[in-house]
Amino acid sequence: MHSSYILRRLLQIIPLFLAVMVVVFVLVHLIPGDPVSAILGDRATPDKVARANRELGLDKPLAVQFGLFVNQVLHGNLGESINLKVPVVRLILDRLPVTLFVDVYAAVLGVVMAVPLAVLAAVRRNTWIDGLIRAVFQVGLSLPVFYVALQLLTLLGARLGWFPIGGYGTTFSEHLYHLFLPALTLGLNLAAILVRTLRNSVIEVLTAEYVDFARAKGLRSRVIMTRHVLRNALIATVTLLGLNIGGLIGGAVITETVFAIPGVGKLMVDAIFGRDYPVIQGLTLTFAVLVSLVFLATDLIHARLDPRAELS
Repeated sequence: MHSSYILRRLLQIIPLFLAVMVVVFVLVHLIPGDPVSAILGDRATPDKVARANRELGLDKPLAVQFGLFVNQVLHGNLGESINLKVPVVRLILDRLPVTLFVDVYAAVLGVVMAVPLAVLAAVRRNTWIDGLIRAVFQVGLSLPVFYVALQLLTLLGARLGWFPIGGYGTTFSEHLYHLFLPALTLGLNLAAILVRTLRNSVIEVLTAEYVDFARAKGLRSRVIMTRHVLRNALIATVTLLGLNIGGLIGGAVITETVFAIPGVGKLMVDAIFGRDYPVIQGLTLTFAVLVSLVFLATDLIHARLDPRAELS
């Protein structure tokens, strides 16, 4: 059942992929400015601009350019960066691991913060502890990601010097150290979302009949919480976590720019400012595929946690 469902979901990515190609191609060409003028700068003359447009194929009608773009993508070729003169696929493969590392790091931090605090708020519901936890995370949820990033960078990086204000490191331990602040920035936002949902789920499960039956059997509170309460309460949270992974990928655009991290988020910002059409198109398609795969994984995990769920 799962294998046929996975195959069907993977096939559904194809029309989504085609739709994203159309949308991103149109939007990219609506960006004000012209990549050739951005490259040539003060050296731009009508002759040089015309020659560069011919070399890059930008003098062709948009329909022809789109056909060439689709043909390249179907052959596994995302083109060459206009500014960097490097294949787009190579750029993405070089920088994507950095972004994925930050996103996974942020997700782990978010879950580590959210689960114990949500359980504590649920167990102590309607007390000052519950109110404090909800208030703090509500404020955190209302703050923009870039503002949180700048505050963490200024306080923990520049003033206190506890963490570096940029870079990526070379070893795994250095990655954890250098990327803690950007991962914390995204993790705080994610935790604020998860705490509210998980708290409500835990409260709902705590009042269920099977939990009362487990208490009547004399099971210890820790066993009841881990085996019965958390397992069922996490079902909705896992789904919400999967849905917000796309937000982590989008948030990487901001955090990587603030913390000068060499990931695909910063690459996207640089490509937009440089009117680098092939890079923008390649990155957008990559983001679309990644988010689709995350949603698929979320559905499978949800079905694993909840046998009542049907994959259809």
